[in-house]
Amino acid sequence: MTESHPSHALRASTDVVVLGAGPAGLVLGNLLLGAGIDCVVLERASRSRLRDRARAGFLTPGTARILERHGLADGLHRHGRRHGTCEFRTPEGRFRLDYGTLGGGPHHVYPQQNLVTDLLRHYLDRGGRIHFDTEAHTVHDADGTRPSVTASGPDGRPARWTARYVAGCDGRYGAARRCLPPGTVRHHHDHGVTWLGLLAQAPPSLDAVGYALHERGFAGHMARTAEVTRYYLQWRRGTTADAWSDQRIWDELDLRMGAAEHGPLHRGALLERGLFDLTCDVIEPLRHGSLFLAGDAAALLAPAAAKGANLAVLEAEILAGALADALTRGDTTGLDGYSDRCLAHIWRAQEFTGWMCRLLHCAPEPDGAGGSSFQAGLRRSRIASLRTSRVLQDWFAENYAGV
Repeated sequence: MTESHPSHALRASTDVVVLGAGPAGLVLGNLLLGAGIDCVVLERASRSRLRDRARAGFLTPGTARILERHGLADGLHRHGRRHGTCEFRTPEGRFRLDYGTLGGGPHHVYPQQNLVTDLLRHYLDRGGRIHFDTEAHTVHDADGTRPSVTASGPDGRPARWTARYVAGCDGRYGAARRCLPPGTVRHHHDHGVTWLGLLAQAPPSLDAVGYALHERGFAGHMARTAEVTRYYLQWRRGTTADAWSDQRIWDELDLRMGAAEHGPLHRGALLERGLFDLTCDVIEPLRHGSLFLAGDAAALLAPAAAKGANLAVLEAEILAGALADALTRGDTTGLDGYSDRCLAHIWRAQEFTGWMCRLLHCAPEPDGAGGSSFQAGLRRSRIASLRTSRVLQDWFAENYAGV
């Protein structure tokens, strides 16, 4: 088992340099090692920060199959919980949608930090090399056959890795995106909505994912563990996360989720608060010579449909297979088609995420002239259709539980 930190000026060589140790980077690293491909992972965070960083917790059936296929699902099977029901609460009443029985299949509820811990353990057990507290700065010569990455380690000393390929799995602010060539297309869209994300030391109050639509804004309930629950409140953009007391937040959650009509929420200490602007972007193409993008470096999705981590795992499997073919058999067909193949999944996920944003929120029109009432009418129509149309329910289930 190897875990290393560069402590002096370092020059090293490998087959693949992987930037970032999130789900995309660690799935990719595990699969490359399994195929006999040498690689090194560079991660800017410390090991403790990486393992404690709370993120999404819904894994699709397809993601579970990928993890199972490559021997990475032991923690998921021991501690994850299957989940297949949504409950929508509106001024017109509430209804449930058992999407897990409609063809989409159930999700696994498994906090992302637990998945990352599992993936890291497997990677180190396989002899994988990872450098924590290491900031990648620049990807050089991506248009050539021997790209390299310059970085600095925890002591600030420089390091340089040369490789055959570089996988940028280091998010929207990482070195991979910073080094994209001119002419790269960067699509961006703002859904005009902000969420206050809350992690509560309280057991779930519903045995379903709860989506509450209220005139004061959206509220959401998502179980994480038997003791911890994730809540969301639609939030006025520009308002700080700590503007309200815990008491006021719980009272607002009660109001928007209809606790008086449907039963009280289990309250507890708010362990974490964070603001999420519901924005999205897509990079095209995802390949730039020897540099490939995956995960949040390839595309950012608003959290309304929980697609980010699932896309990251799918892209990592596709990229790992393509890199293995190129490095072991000289077959670059998979690498040549990587960008188009992944972008097809990304755009489908973006379209459904946008549909979910329009289902859950009434974003005002840009001029503010009567927009909210018109949007509210459209939203009531969408909810009524989802409540009554089996065709729409099947479509929802397929897209909600897949990528």
